[in-house]
Amino acid sequence: MKRAEVPLWLDEPNVIFRRGMADCLTRAGFVIVGESARLCPEPELGSAALLLTEADGAGLAVLARLVAERPLPRLGVLDTARPELVRTALEHGFTGLLVRADMTPDSLVAAVDAVASGAGSLPPAVLTGLLSGAGGEPLVLRAAARLLARRELDVLRLLAEGSSTREIAGTLCYSERTVKNIVHDTLAKLNCRTRAHAVAIVVRQGAL
Repeated sequence: MKRAEVPLWLDEPNVIFRRGMADCLTRAGFVIVGESARLCPEPELGSAALLLTEADGAGLAVLARLVAERPLPRLGVLDTARPELVRTALEHGFTGLLVRADMTPDSLVAAVDAVASGAGSLPPAVLTGLLSGAGGEPLVLRAAARLLARRELDVLRLLAEGSSTREIAGTLCYSERTVKNIVHDTLAKLNCRTRAHAVAIVVRQGAL
């Protein structure tokens, strides 16, 4: 994926914050095709490939109608990481979330990269809170797996079957280094220290 090939629509009510995000993203090579504040005036998303917007508040109703007409990946910004706000954002189809106070230029660019590539991105603290309080809620139990790309799930599946790094590389036609990098990225996304913990989380969610 080339960043210049992922046109973004940027929605943010605070103009200073919005200009800062736009500057970070354009410096990283992305193209901003439009801007709005709380989806007002209502954006024309025809040329956009990804929507970066607030993931809470009254704008969610407008967002639901917009993406029903033209589905596209969306990355959301939350004021806080309260589990109920995260759940609402997941229900509205956000595959990436950022917490405003914790956002850095690097985390913003990394999150846009992840969502644009078809994976997802949640801050570790958000993901940990969801999983620790998941109970039996299907939506929350699927939260981590929604972050993972197909190849990451494939590697976890083979790990769950007891395959070694070398065996996984042979099965998936990857180098051993690529497998190790995939495992590293997966552990980071799921906020896990060990492969076994990551496998346990995704098995629990029924994604393997």
